[in-house]
This record gives sequence, C-alpha cells and structure tokens, in this order.
Amino acid sequence: MPVESLPAVPTVDPSYTAFDGVRAIGRGTAHDVAHAVKLAIDSGAHGPMLVVNNATSEPLELDLRGTLDDVLARFPLSNIVVETQSTTHCADDVKPTRGRPKLGVVAREITLLPRHWEWLASQPGGASVTLRKLVEQARLASGGKDRRRHAQESTYRFMSAMLGNQPGFEEATRALFAGDASRFAHYAASWPTDLRDHVTQLAAAVFHEQDAHHA
Repeated sequence: MPVESLPAVPTVDPSYTAFDGVRAIGRGTAHDVAHAVKLAIDSGAHGPMLVVNNATSEPLELDLRGTLDDVLARFPLSNIVVETQSTTHCADDVKPTRGRPKLGVVAREITLLPRHWEWLASQPGGASVTLRKLVEQARLASGGKDRRRHAQESTYRFMSAMLGNQPGFEEATRALFAGDASRFAHYAASWPTDLRDHVTQLAAAVFHEQDAHHA
C-alpha cells in the first residue's frame, strides 16, 4: 500500500523538573533543566541529581560533559518539536477528493473471526471506518480510567525514586491507589517541601479523576 507523509506537525516539548537531592532547582524544557543542573554541579552541588518528565516521571539523562555552552548546545532553546506523521490509506477508505484533507491513518494487521469480518463488511463505510468508530468510542468511554491509571503510575514512579525512605511512604502509596486524597496528604505532610509539593501536584490528577468518576 502507498505510504505518504503528512505535513510536519508542531508539538510542545515535554516539561521537566530537576532536583538536587530533595531540592527542586529547575523546571521547564530540557534546555532549562540542563542549564540549571550544569550550573548547580559547577557550583559544587553534591546531588544526587535527578531530572524527571513532569507528565510521566520518567528520568531524563543529561550529557553534562564540557562547558555550559557545550551542554546547552545539545538541547535546542526552541520548545517546539516537529513531528512528521506517516499515513497509509486502506483499500476501503474513501479516496480523498480535491480540497479534502488527507486521513492520518496507519495500517496495522489485526486478526478476527470470520463472523467479525462479515459483520464489519456489512457496516456503512466498510471495515476500516467501522473499526475506527468503535475504537474511538472505547477510547472516550475509558478516558477517565486511563488518565487516572497514567497519573497513578507517574506519581508512584516519582515516589519510588525520591520518597521511598520517607516516613509514611507505604501508607501514602496505599492511599494513592485507593484514591484517598486526605490520607495521602496526611502522610505526605512531613516530606521535604519541594518533593512533597511535586508529588502532591502529580497526585492531584489521580484524585481529580477519582472524583470525576464518582460524580
């Protein structure tokens, strides 16, 4: 099947937070936190240094070799990333007419039982259109649960990396996965300020989705 490239799509860089031990020393793009970490190390900071993605809590590895200018050159100042999407048109998709935007669809192989294919083939628009509608409906229906799960995973990832030795860690973890905001806040109250503030912000998304689910 022919593969075409869609126009480049601008997306905003991820946001990060840099920590020197229990102290937050920088927040922003990769360029921002690289600048903060390099300055801290050159000023004699002992660390340990950790830079985390603010959405996923995944660590960001920084190459700090050389001068500050050397480090910053590895992280462009622009906070815009250009992504190129690849699109493949399936046989039963409606072919674009003049002036019609290209469909950003990607071909993948799936396996279904014969009765499933028969049902799909009988639907208006064919198999691909029907499958996309079904997936979109399921995605919207489970959106809240997915967001809550991702927020829990991100919060727990940060807690495990930075707060595992803090008092109340186990109890706060249980409160996080139980969706109990008050108990979580109670056990987090004694944690170092910057770590507590960061993890509280992460956990807020969990409790927001929990409240929305029960509303």
